[in-house]
Amino acid sequence: MSGRPPLRSLLFIPGDSEKKLAKVDGCGADAVILDLEDAVAPANKPAARRLVAEFLAARPREGRSPQIWVRVNPFDTGLTLEDLAAVAGGAPDGIMQPKTDGPADVARLSHYLDAFEAASGTAAGSTGIIPVATETARAPFHLGAFATAGLARLAGLTWGAEDLAAAVGASTNRGADGEWAFTYKMARSLCLLAAHAAGVPAIETLHADFRDEEGLRASCRAARSEGFTGRLAIHPAQVAAINESFLPSEAEIAFARRVQAAFAAAPGTGTVGLDGKMLDIPHLKAAQRVLAQAEAFGVG
Repeated sequence: MSGRPPLRSLLFIPGDSEKKLAKVDGCGADAVILDLEDAVAPANKPAARRLVAEFLAARPREGRSPQIWVRVNPFDTGLTLEDLAAVAGGAPDGIMQPKTDGPADVARLSHYLDAFEAASGTAAGSTGIIPVATETARAPFHLGAFATAGLARLAGLTWGAEDLAAAVGASTNRGADGEWAFTYKMARSLCLLAAHAAGVPAIETLHADFRDEEGLRASCRAARSEGFTGRLAIHPAQVAAINESFLPSEAEIAFARRVQAAFAAAPGTGTVGLDGKMLDIPHLKAAQRVLAQAEAFGVG
């Protein structure tokens, strides 16, 4: 997956819905996550595996757009290997791993993928893993370990609040003001830091109300300003707003170019003046990130 732009929008599609699978090609998302877990009733999981396998087989990986990821069932269900056996031959771009306790779970999944890739003739190591890294009570305590775990398949970290609330017996994950309660703010921040410590994208969780476009855009802008590079989507109507919100604006790009030019005009110095302010190397690095994003997505 190296060399591809970062994923801005990752849209969940129930794996057992032929109707929704048929709309993937025009959804506009950077990636779709074909779900074998929470969106599929237990009785429908065998049918979902079959549909997802057929979907992957009809779309060779080379030049595939959007990327196709699969959310498998967690280890404690006993269904993970069945899921992988069904879909690995179709060479999904990656696996979303729910309810991970930490890097050891990701390493275990990676070992399984080693075997399935070898058996199916898929290029070794080509299937990425994005764990949902905050859905159990144990998970937040292990987030920092991703930085030194040496997980070659790790392609990002994302977080979730609903399963974490269930894991701790909470009646809600929101405060009186409607914002995340402290525990979930903490889990979100730790996930963000862990992703950057591990050198992978930090992916924001869902905005559950798919009719609230204004709130979605505001939340995405805030997430991007904090360091998240993309977001999970629960409905196709959210994709365009997410894609646009995780692009640098024209004003950001223009300012980043001015910062870069100011440092280029003063080689060997660690600080420059611009618009009456002193800027140092962290400002240059921030400008370079903005310009790299703009180049990756062909904007500005």
